[in-house]
Amino acid sequence: MGSMEDFLNHDGREFRHSVRSTLVETVSINYEDFNESFLTCSTCLCMFDAGEHCPKLLPCSHTVCIQCLQRIVATDARELGFRCPICRELIKIPGGGVQAIPPSFLVNQLIDLMAKQIREVIPNCSTHENQELMLCETCDSVFCTLCTGGSHVPEEEEGNNNQSSTADHTVIPLSIARKRMSEIVIYKANECSSKLNAADSIVNEEIDRLEHLADAAFNSVNRLFEELGDVMEKKRIEVIGDVRRRKDEKKQVLEQQLKQIEAEKSDVQTNVTTIKHQVDVKNVTTKISELNSKLEAISQLSEPRENSYIEFHKIGDKSFEASVNRLLKDIGRIKTSKTFPSLCRATMETAICNLETIAVIQTLDFHGNIQDSGGDPITAEVITDKGSSIETEITDLENGSYEVRFTPGSIGTYCLKVFIFARPIKDCPLFFEVTRHNSPILSFGSHGFDNQGFIQPCSIAVDRNDFLYVVDTGNSRIKVLTSNFDFSHHITNEHLEGRSVTGVCLGTSKDSLVTVNWRTKMVSEMSLEGKQIGAFTHKELIEPIAVAINPDGDFVVADNGVGVLVFEPCGKLIRKIGKKGTEKGEFRELFSVCVSQQGEIIVADTRIVVFDKNGNFVREFGWKTPKEGSRGRYQGLAMDNNGLLLAVRSDKAGSYIQVFNYEEGTLHSVIDSHGSKLKRPTGISVSPSGDRHAYLVDIGNECVRKFRYK
Repeated sequence: MGSMEDFLNHDGREFRHSVRSTLVETVSINYEDFNESFLTCSTCLCMFDAGEHCPKLLPCSHTVCIQCLQRIVATDARELGFRCPICRELIKIPGGGVQAIPPSFLVNQLIDLMAKQIREVIPNCSTHENQELMLCETCDSVFCTLCTGGSHVPEEEEGNNNQSSTADHTVIPLSIARKRMSEIVIYKANECSSKLNAADSIVNEEIDRLEHLADAAFNSVNRLFEELGDVMEKKRIEVIGDVRRRKDEKKQVLEQQLKQIEAEKSDVQTNVTTIKHQVDVKNVTTKISELNSKLEAISQLSEPRENSYIEFHKIGDKSFEASVNRLLKDIGRIKTSKTFPSLCRATMETAICNLETIAVIQTLDFHGNIQDSGGDPITAEVITDKGSSIETEITDLENGSYEVRFTPGSIGTYCLKVFIFARPIKDCPLFFEVTRHNSPILSFGSHGFDNQGFIQPCSIAVDRNDFLYVVDTGNSRIKVLTSNFDFSHHITNEHLEGRSVTGVCLGTSKDSLVTVNWRTKMVSEMSLEGKQIGAFTHKELIEPIAVAINPDGDFVVADNGVGVLVFEPCGKLIRKIGKKGTEKGEFRELFSVCVSQQGEIIVADTRIVVFDKNGNFVREFGWKTPKEGSRGRYQGLAMDNNGLLLAVRSDKAGSYIQVFNYEEGTLHSVIDSHGSKLKRPTGISVSPSGDRHAYLVDIGNECVRKFRYK
């Protein structure tokens, strides 16, 4: 007895040879078909054997078993013999009877051959030659039932008390198991071959693409240098033309001088000829005088009126090669990549309906090393559950990673497909769910007095460096946090005392904080470090609860007692806006105020009320009917740089954040804080840097939460 592995290893050479020969000899012959066609009596349909179905060869060449022949002779024999049951030819019975008909040696040889093949295929026990070995699939052991008495252990070991019951084990003949394994091996081999063929095709296609792209790169380089050659040739022709022009100018002057010399020579020669025939001494004297005068003029012709100097002078002292290399340094470069698409992976944040979703693609090489440079040709497609595609934007971060941005417009199952070099990345296509729920990304704080603690936090502001300034009213301080909610420090100031500061905003230059104190009725400005800059109060102030700064630098104060008051930084009242009441443009209960980039004043009440910068009523929105509006209230407002207005609302259905398209007054999305219920949210703020996050203060949970809102 032993394991299947032990059995296969035993006499492995002979066993593997037997299996190979069996596979080769049977792979193209069906055993049952062969027996039926060649080893079966066509009369009784019984297998030929060495006993009662011994094959007999008739003179007509047909083979019939002896039992059938004896039956035919006994029932249908005539004086001359019997007819062949197959072809009906008359067969003469020999003197010795049917037994004297010769056997079919060919059929007997085939029977022996097939019997031999069967004995080789069916593994038998080495002790009991006619006993087939069995395999227990449960414990992977091979055994002979005669050797072990039907169990997995030899008979002499059956009395062992530690033997476990094998009644529920699955036991099958080893030949069947081996046949199954052979089929599995063949199936797996075929699968491997199929995949290798596919891999061969894919690699060859990649080589073809490489050749195509390399040819395109060759052509681009050749075109570039042909263009450079054209430019160089144009410049060469220009410079050579300049040399020719200057040479011709000089040569023209010198040739004119030569013509003048020739003319003078001709004139002198004429004078000489004239003098030779001149008799009058006076005339000769005159000619001599003329020649003397001419000598002075001729002396001026003896020096060229133009010089022969002309040469090409390079500009600068650097060598020509260095100059050209400097010019060609940034002319272009060959770009390649080690990125292996099937190892690259995509990670995605939770996809929320109507909010921009970012999938980050990280590239890796064949060895699994993260790439640190970009430039790969990457394509991405996002498909909705209805089969339509939505717009995507791909950003190369130039560090080996890429961002794929898209905005799903409805909930459902979406599909992201990403290809690099037209090859899919790992786990592509990636299916993901788009939800309507918007849960907080981070949460900070609990009830307490320490660095992590809040007591009635009610307002928040965010500076240009994404530091958060949270009014911790019950602790009379401002807690400063990073955008990742790491504690930085506390700000304390005399105007923060009394546990009654309810509003905060950034100052005109975004480098200071402005607060309001409902108890002391003070509006105070301090530096981001807490140093006092200024403060004022006014007789019109009754219950100031929130503050904002308009584009002119004026302080806009929401006062629950009188409405909205606009002050100069020195404390001078500019105007009062609105009043308590139930009509349009009147306030029921003020909670917050903010100012748009155009200077419009936006007030949080039971609905959102908008005034222009001069205090004139413009519009209201935020609820479908006045009845619905009266059932809830807005408790915090914040406007981002893209025209989205975030409004914190509480009603009977709960508390949530509504994101409006401010210009249209339409609802863009809702932040429901799924899984982290809001109890009493108040202040909200967004970063001036324009990132995707909003920061909310929740008095009921005494914490600050961070959400995605676009």
